Amino acid sequence: MNASALVIMLITLISVTGITIYFFSLVLRTPPKPEPDSYLNNDDEVERQVHV
Repeated sequence: MNASALVIMLITLISVTGITIYFFSLVLRTPPKPEPDSYLNNDDEVERQVHV
């Protein structure tokens, strides 16, 4: 493998790894939405509501 191919491979590898780490950390830092976990708790019909 010549030097130019090695440089391009390393630049690509570092770029892809950096972008992956950036977006993975972005997902981990995003706060959860204040929505309920289940739509059953929001149902208007009484017989379908969950009673805990």
